[in-house]
Amino acid sequence: MNIEFNRNEDWMKMAVSQTRQHLEKIFLGGGKKAIEKQREKNKLTPRERVEYLCDKDAPFTEIGAFAGFEMYEAEGGCPAGGTVAGVGYVSGRQCVIVANDQTVKAGAWFPITGKKNLRMQEIAMENRLPVIYLVDSAGVYLPMQDEIFPDKEHFGRIFRNNAVMSGMGITQIAAVMGPCVAGGAYLPIMSDETLMVEGNGSIYLAGPYLVKAAIGENIDNETLGGAVTHTEISGIADYKFKTEQECLDQVKKIISKLGHKPEAGFDRIKPVAPKKNPEEVYGIIPEGNLKPYDVLEIIERIVDNSEFDQFKEDYGKSIICGYARIDGWAVGIVANQRLVSKTKKGEVQIGGVIYNDSADKAARFIMNCNQKKIPLVFLQDVTGFMVGSRSEHSGIIKDGAKLVNAVANSVVPKITIITGNSYGAGNYAMCGKAYDPRFIYAWPSAKIAVMGGEQAAKTLMQIQVAGMKAKGKEVTPEEEKALFDTIKGRYDKQTSPYYAAARLWVDAIIDPIKTREVISEGIKAANNNPDVPDFKTGVFQV
Repeated sequence: MNIEFNRNEDWMKMAVSQTRQHLEKIFLGGGKKAIEKQREKNKLTPRERVEYLCDKDAPFTEIGAFAGFEMYEAEGGCPAGGTVAGVGYVSGRQCVIVANDQTVKAGAWFPITGKKNLRMQEIAMENRLPVIYLVDSAGVYLPMQDEIFPDKEHFGRIFRNNAVMSGMGITQIAAVMGPCVAGGAYLPIMSDETLMVEGNGSIYLAGPYLVKAAIGENIDNETLGGAVTHTEISGIADYKFKTEQECLDQVKKIISKLGHKPEAGFDRIKPVAPKKNPEEVYGIIPEGNLKPYDVLEIIERIVDNSEFDQFKEDYGKSIICGYARIDGWAVGIVANQRLVSKTKKGEVQIGGVIYNDSADKAARFIMNCNQKKIPLVFLQDVTGFMVGSRSEHSGIIKDGAKLVNAVANSVVPKITIITGNSYGAGNYAMCGKAYDPRFIYAWPSAKIAVMGGEQAAKTLMQIQVAGMKAKGKEVTPEEEKALFDTIKGRYDKQTSPYYAAARLWVDAIIDPIKTREVISEGIKAANNNPDVPDFKTGVFQV
């Protein structure tokens, strides 16, 4: 390997290391003292519960670990959005798991908590996966109730989804290991089966203090809504257990007996490891993502046997399309090419930019994959569509709309990996969050924004300077530079993968070496849903 490869590798591994350092802190939840308080109550932490529940030596794909990252600092923070969630295996069955984190504000629901829980229910509904709720929550975080309580995508939508999923035949199991208060009390009761841990689990619409204030009744927690009350008197719960481990063992037994249903039938054969060393994926993207590189080098380190059959190889070279297998699954790959290329007319095409011919090719390829029932994988490193008179006169808007139409109407599962830039309408055309990818992940090198930090800062600075000059204020070059640096710093922070993951624009920030695994697990999840509708594109200009 050359010096440039080594420099790129060092940069990417440093970025991966930074991600791990952030995660180590996030994994502590509310901190060591809060964890010790759990221990004193004979309670496991949410991560310990998930680990105990899931099959050993099977992958657990965590979703939303960065949810709320640096978002609620005035409130003391909300690590992982106050929940641990993901897709894992229980008794050999792929399941969605959502566990409240009682160490974070007593498991209270922040706005991002609601968004994360709704995302997990969306994953369950799209992929027909059973859901296991590990409940331990004080309910809505009252100081922010206006941002979590009444709207369509707020707290109440969770229970609406419980009902809808039940109607869809999706199994839902709730293990109540701590408080389950007020509106939150509906979640376990709207699940198929409810399990409770004696002494810690409780379900009630109003706790002892509120009951005393409302009707003057004196009553303790256990008598009001504990495991004995709900299994022997109200009949609300189905099982009670002395320990959390016994409770989780019963969840495993329930899941082990689920009947098997038809699958979508996406093609899979025996997996073959890539011929090219997957570890080399670290050294391909240039430091800072500032130079061209060949995206084929990434593809060949992800796909089986490093084999990739290109579609229209010599046409529309700023997007590469083709067929491959990932962990045995047949896939269609759509990837931005960062190499500078020339057309047959001798025109130079800048890497990472979508041109007319590339948009046309990608749209056709996406339609082919839908026709053949082949899942799609998007590798995003895009700066947007080409601008200027030549592109406009050639109908770049029309061709871009054709690509967006194909992506929007695609019925096969779409899995998006943002490896580098994800700017402007390129984010949409390459299946950004707004275009319903089944799963969407980012490498630590990802940047998501309307445009790059340099261009955005220059544009915003020019607007502000013009406004200052219009008011008669003289602006020195030094003041302009200081203003530019301030704007760029703020904008760059907003383009980072951490900013995106905090707001769930992406499901997770992944180590690049995990790309093959998360794609395979995503397709396996999608294969559980047999309902693949007919592909229709609607009306678009040709």
